[in-house]
Amino acid sequence: MTGENPLGQGQARRRGANEAAGTAGEVIELLEVLWEHGRDAVSSSPVSASQLRVLYCLDRDEGMNLRTLGEMLGSAPSSVSRLCDRLQALGFLERLPSQVSRRELELHLTHQGRKYLSDLRLRREEALTTTLAAMPPRARNVLYEGLKAFRDAAEGTAPAHRLSALKDVDDRSA
Repeated sequence: MTGENPLGQGQARRRGANEAAGTAGEVIELLEVLWEHGRDAVSSSPVSASQLRVLYCLDRDEGMNLRTLGEMLGSAPSSVSRLCDRLQALGFLERLPSQVSRRELELHLTHQGRKYLSDLRLRREEALTTTLAAMPPRARNVLYEGLKAFRDAAEGTAPAHRLSALKDVDDRSA
């Protein structure tokens, strides 16, 4: 037979995936550095990663209650409440009575919270744009296509509540 060995194809695919995972890990570490530079530039007292996740969730789904936020974050109600307490103390979040139920409180970003997120996203986008602009156009296009495929694969294999941020990423950043 002249065809390739199916076992060899599987091993080659696995080796390719391992090499890609190693490179992706290195890229993620670099992105973390860029991300932190963006966060440091926005505020002298940046919020923690957990607090930032809360801000992202509220930005996407304004007016949710603590229980819903806890489900989205995969966190215990007491932890979510403490995160919200800290964000409220910073002036980034407010708890308002629900229009549906008097016993519930809705979580809303304040103007200051929205401004923080807007400034953070702008700084991070500037850092990424500078790096991407230094890449050759063909490599940038290949990266774009690869990231879209990665996002699609990740959405199919990871828990939905952990990937809600990925669903908001659109094709505008190519």
